[in-house]
Amino acid sequence: LSPPEEVEDASEPTKRDRSHLESTLKLNEEKPADDFSGVLQRLRKIYHSSIKPLEQSYRYNELRQHEITDGEITSKPMVLFLGPWSVGKSSMINYLLGLDDTPYQLYTGAEPTTSEFTVIMHGPKLKTIEGIVMAADSARSFSPLEKFGQNFLEKLIGIEVPHKLLERVTFVDTPGIIENRKQQERGYPFNDVCQWFIDRADLIFVVFDPTKLDVGLELEMLFRQLKGRESQIRIILNKADSLATQELMRVYGALFWSLAPLINVTEPPRVYVSSFWPQEYHPDTHKDLFLKEEISLLEDLNQVIENRMENKIAFIRQHAIRVRIHALLVDRYLQTYKDKMTFFSDGELVFRDIVEDPDKFFIFKSILAKTNVSKFDLPNREAYKDFFGINPITSFKLLSQQCSYMGGCFLEKIEKAITRELPDLLGSIGLGKKPNVLSCDITGCGETPKNRYRKP
Repeated sequence: LSPPEEVEDASEPTKRDRSHLESTLKLNEEKPADDFSGVLQRLRKIYHSSIKPLEQSYRYNELRQHEITDGEITSKPMVLFLGPWSVGKSSMINYLLGLDDTPYQLYTGAEPTTSEFTVIMHGPKLKTIEGIVMAADSARSFSPLEKFGQNFLEKLIGIEVPHKLLERVTFVDTPGIIENRKQQERGYPFNDVCQWFIDRADLIFVVFDPTKLDVGLELEMLFRQLKGRESQIRIILNKADSLATQELMRVYGALFWSLAPLINVTEPPRVYVSSFWPQEYHPDTHKDLFLKEEISLLEDLNQVIENRMENKIAFIRQHAIRVRIHALLVDRYLQTYKDKMTFFSDGELVFRDIVEDPDKFFIFKSILAKTNVSKFDLPNREAYKDFFGINPITSFKLLSQQCSYMGGCFLEKIEKAITRELPDLLGSIGLGKKPNVLSCDITGCGETPKNRYRKP
């Protein structure tokens, strides 16, 4: 090569071919997306008629801090990006959506650049939405974020982008973890906010780069919050083409060494090794390997999009199982309290004895003896001390009294939803039945939620 050409190449880095991205994520297909509106209406109907009454009656939200809104039931799959600062999370989103060198691109740099939780979603034109407006719009799935306070809402931002991939999925970019920063300095409960997004994410990308493999307290806390979500986690070793092969092998080993104590599962999580940005791979690196790894990751993402309805129904069913267990436990606490009370008893002392040592009264064992309850689904005993600290036992009714002539019994309805209605709904998708035959006339799905901030 002649020197002038070398200078020209150095000044203008060549961009990578994006055809594999478009074909794997099916961005060029004209086929309309499946219309699951009927299934979603039916799902909303089941939730409101069979699950929510029991949830409200036994104040489940105060135990788990997880209230399901209509916006959440109808929302698209969510992909969450977590990891230390400046590992390439924002660059990866720019690359997947082809936003580089456009007005839409997320700001990136070597210093910590993302201080907000940024939600990238679909819209007809480029638009930025303030956090306070997002939280006020009950048609979106972000209204429960209001509980984290105004300081947090100022650190929440939404960006609408007219992109085909965002018609089927929503990305969430998070502030990078800075190990020497205390939670209080952020001005809002960072870990609680992360937990809210983790609980709702369909796919969680935990991104590292070769220079930031040290695991501090904040990252350790994050992995503790990811417990039980291992199937959704994908670990990404980004900027892999910045290292020679031998170095890359050492870094890969060091990453596993750092993460081994944090991910306590028999099967290690999938680690993708590549460079997720638009520039060509560095010469003399394993380009073929990096490209194959990238395609595997895109296939993973596509799988989540394809299975969105199945995942949604499974999520609602799992929620219903937890609500049912909670109701059975509160019922058992109440029954035990009534059995132990006499005319001369001090109610507060009697109940304190039950809450302090539920095993003495076989509270949890009696629930395990019932069908369809796994010991792994039982909540923490300590959680009920706090729960009954703010909810007096006398404010609840027994399950046997939660029945009406017209509406039936709460417990029977939620059990019917868990064992029949939700599995049948799942089957209607799997068997390829037309998903849009369930109309509002049949399901009585009600009107669309309103945005109380939008001007008429």
